[in-house]
Amino acid sequence: MDAILAIIAYFFILNILTFIMMGNDKRKAKKHLWRTPELNFFILSFLGGSLGALLGMYFFQHKTRRWYFRFGLPTILIIQIIVVVLLFASPMEFIFM
Repeated sequence: MDAILAIIAYFFILNILTFIMMGNDKRKAKKHLWRTPELNFFILSFLGGSLGALLGMYFFQHKTRRWYFRFGLPTILIIQIIVVVLLFASPMEFIFM
């Protein structure tokens, strides 16, 4: 499998998973069931699922009152975008095995 395709698949799956987890946690909140720890959302976001978390947050209207979600998730996403742009603009060549 091509390395770029594998990376795209990784981010796609992670973002879908994070989006689903956000919706599942909202459902659990409405039913007063055991909830997903907030740290899990930040870990998944840091690993590359920040777009899915951000979309899930606003799609499901979940965690939108928490300042650290409102500002933290977009900050993580912006940092990740900057890193990707810098990597692609870098004169170095990355070889994946």
